[in-house]
Amino acid sequence: MEGEQADLVERAQRGDRAAWDLLLRRHREDVLRIAFRHVGPSGDLEDVVQEALIQVYRSLHTFKGQARFSTWLYRVVSNVAKMHLRAKGSRPRLAEEFAQRAPRVDTHAARGDDAAERMRRARALYAQLDRLSEKKREVLLLHDFDGLSPKDIAERVDAPIMTVRTRLFYARRDLYRAMASDPELRELYGELGELRRAAGQEGGQ
Repeated sequence: MEGEQADLVERAQRGDRAAWDLLLRRHREDVLRIAFRHVGPSGDLEDVVQEALIQVYRSLHTFKGQARFSTWLYRVVSNVAKMHLRAKGSRPRLAEEFAQRAPRVDTHAARGDDAAERMRRARALYAQLDRLSEKKREVLLLHDFDGLSPKDIAERVDAPIMTVRTRLFYARRDLYRAMASDPELRELYGELGELRRAAGQEGGQ
């Protein structure tokens, strides 16, 4: 697959339109996911995706194969998303957007309903994630949500592995402390006991 991917990229770099179209189909979902991690489910998401795809096309000639294509793609899309956020002068407000787009729930009919409970938890969790710094939040999402290893994250964010591990430690510490004091997340905080102990952060250390 890597050889096929390299051949596809090389053909696209030479101006092969069919190769570019195939490359686009294969990675558009990746671009969407990366953009979403930065801007959240906002009305700007599709604009950022389109802008990122244009930048990927314009910058494709700079890819030299020294890193994996997925790593290069992440950096290009992340830079576009971050520039977009700086231009707006703010970070994404995930909690606000999530609350606005969440389906209306009849609180009487949904009392004790698992789906409603998950919705409340999700809103509360997004609110706490949004309070983390950009660097902490980025590594936490990549590691705990996307399942990437510290080594892969280090490549994507262009930082030493120890820096990634440090950011992840403090991101978890800050998030767990916030969850422990949030009425909507206390139960989930308790359910994450094993993960907290594995991270060496039991008891709010």
